[in-house]
Amino acid sequence: MRKFEKTAKAIARLSPEQYGVTQHGDTERPGTGQFLHSKAPGIYVDVVSGEPLFASTDKYESGTGWPSFVKPIDARYVRKMQDRTHGMLRTEVRSVYADSHLGHVFADGPPDRGGLRYCVNSAALRFIPRDEMQAEGYGAYLNLTEDVE
Repeated sequence: MRKFEKTAKAIARLSPEQYGVTQHGDTERPGTGQFLHSKAPGIYVDVVSGEPLFASTDKYESGTGWPSFVKPIDARYVRKMQDRTHGMLRTEVRSVYADSHLGHVFADGPPDRGGLRYCVNSAALRFIPRDEMQAEGYGAYLNLTEDVE
């Protein structure tokens, strides 16, 4: 099993935007994230720790300007917290080991897929293409990466 942790070396490799999003709870501008329109098969992991977070098969176009997913790969890697910033009550999602801010979860997702929308900043994610998953230690998740149209 892979070891997932937040290290100073991993933090030092972050771009300014990745650092702001994961470490300070910033939000990337809508429509600007590198994974917004991606449909490639694979998984999305925490950019800091490598925790497996979301599968390409659970990604959908929500029209919000951020990558959206109906569920995490494994709820053990995603922590939900109450967020009262900006005069709103929302549910923030963070990775468990790295404690990276990922985005928020809302109850307006596709009803036929559970009704949730995990609205996630691309800057908090690293994409592992299906063809590289085994070599990078994510082979156990290959069954979650069918081709998406």
